[in-house]
Amino acid sequence: MTKSKTRPVGTPVDPLPPGSKPDMRPLHGLWIWLEPVSAVKHAEALYESFAKDDPAGHVWTYLGYGPWENFESFAAWLKEREAARDPWFYAFIRRNTGKACGMGSFMRCDATNGAIEIGHIWMSPGLQRTREATEAIFLMIRHCFDDLGVRRLEWKCDALNAPSRRAAERFGFTFEGVFRQHLIVKGRNRDTAWYAMLDKDWRPIRSAFEAWLRPDNFDAKGRQKAKLQAG
Repeated sequence: MTKSKTRPVGTPVDPLPPGSKPDMRPLHGLWIWLEPVSAVKHAEALYESFAKDDPAGHVWTYLGYGPWENFESFAAWLKEREAARDPWFYAFIRRNTGKACGMGSFMRCDATNGAIEIGHIWMSPGLQRTREATEAIFLMIRHCFDDLGVRRLEWKCDALNAPSRRAAERFGFTFEGVFRQHLIVKGRNRDTAWYAMLDKDWRPIRSAFEAWLRPDNFDAKGRQKAKLQAG
């Protein structure tokens, strides 16, 4: 009788912290804050933020909803999102205006394995490519690792959504592959690009975000002096 070979196994994992699901606390930054979405508080500002500057509805190209024919239909949709739990939806609110101008969510929470995803992210044309936009994502990532204690944070998008893929890499997520024919969205095939960030990645990424978000990294018009180097 021959001695069996030892099979490789994964490294041991310490017990995960309790309460690793989002508790809908507000998330505050220097230029933006995030709070649980409310149709009463946010619907009008959110609708105005895209209806005027994006009449063609490009914001919604890769999302499973939108555009809407009128404010009433959008407000009804937002009311449903307000009541949802997983996804947990947040509104993005600029400090200089006090108005909501984008949304995002925590979703697919797997507390048993310490994993969660940020998704359903959309930003009005006026918010896109601003320091506020980057800070909103930083606040979400920081909440996942520092408050919820997750091991793995995921970012997924349509493989054809080049801006979202560039953003994931800029924010420090690692590309893990493409799930072919993963979904049918608005009657079209969607191949899904998968990205993830691990808890062991977070410390240097956090430092990169914090350095980039320093007020002295921006000129009087809010333009960056140094690029974000999180990846």
